Amino acid sequence: MTTTAAPPIALALSGGGIRAMAFHLGVLKRMAERGLLERVTRLSTVSGGSLLMGLLYRSNDFRWPTSQQFLDRIYPSVGEQLCSRSLQAGAFLQLLRPWNWRFCLSRANLLALELRKNWGLNVPLSAISLSPEWSINGTTAENGKRFRFKGAEIGDWELGYAQAPSFPFGSALAVSAAFPIGFGPLTLRTDAHAWKKRAWDAPKGSEQVVDIGTKRLHLYDGGLYDNLGAEPFFHPGKQQPKNAGDYIIVSDAGAPLPLGLCSGPLNPFRIKRMMEIMSEQSRSLRIRAFTNYLQANPGAGAQLLIGTPVTGPNCAEARFARSFPTSLKRLSRADFERLAGHGHDVARDTEMRFGLA
Repeated sequence: MTTTAAPPIALALSGGGIRAMAFHLGVLKRMAERGLLERVTRLSTVSGGSLLMGLLYRSNDFRWPTSQQFLDRIYPSVGEQLCSRSLQAGAFLQLLRPWNWRFCLSRANLLALELRKNWGLNVPLSAISLSPEWSINGTTAENGKRFRFKGAEIGDWELGYAQAPSFPFGSALAVSAAFPIGFGPLTLRTDAHAWKKRAWDAPKGSEQVVDIGTKRLHLYDGGLYDNLGAEPFFHPGKQQPKNAGDYIIVSDAGAPLPLGLCSGPLNPFRIKRMMEIMSEQSRSLRIRAFTNYLQANPGAGAQLLIGTPVTGPNCAEARFARSFPTSLKRLSRADFERLAGHGHDVARDTEMRFGLA
């Protein structure tokens, strides 16, 4: 009798600030209880998902943990960190140092400083374990494409890629979380790197040195491009995985678009509202594409949505979680327990109804 090996897991963690960090931590707890962390071979994160993974890696000597390590040490350690220090306040406190005033209009640099100095994320990209393969996603302001940090490589498909093993890990995470207005962008000098590019579908090794045409790149939150973080694994247009055989798990802690519009035809917050509407439409299209794929291919993946009711249609925990503000402020212990608990329950409920890996 032959047995079929369990498929590798490609795990995408969405943005959503501290709300997403706690929700995803609960999802990971359920995965660890099932012994699934050992099967994660590919990882893609945006914003809050990226920050959570930074804390997870720091808590385990910058290596991906086993399921038992996660349950024994990492879950309580990261949970304590989310409840003890505000990333948002810490980033702005960096302005108390006069030499940081130059970052007033590029506040992702302040977040990067906070991550490096006070969160222990002061290592280069080359220090991060290459397994699982991790894409930390940002957005290139100059062309609107997905800018990624993967291993020691940085760049996007249109501009090209460069080897940057000494690039600060904390800065990569800050790029991924640099949402406009609150943070961002982080400025990257391009002349510090050699950029290469190959023709579309050309074999590896055929890259040629290119001039990307600008001395600086301005890098924003990956959520501007794809807040699910699923693009490295899933092609929304073709509605199929990019790597056949992967079991794709998407943990989505994005907040739904709130009802309402700022009054007054000249109210400047109407511009922010237009940005939110465009972002919501882009996110909805990606969610529908992945949902259609799962419906057509049962057992090929799982979608864990923060708004999923697990105790009936009027589930109070789902209402609380999906309406929790998107920020990087410190969580109270009670709020952490509710958000992480809801993530755990959504994963367990999805497992019971549809299966999980």
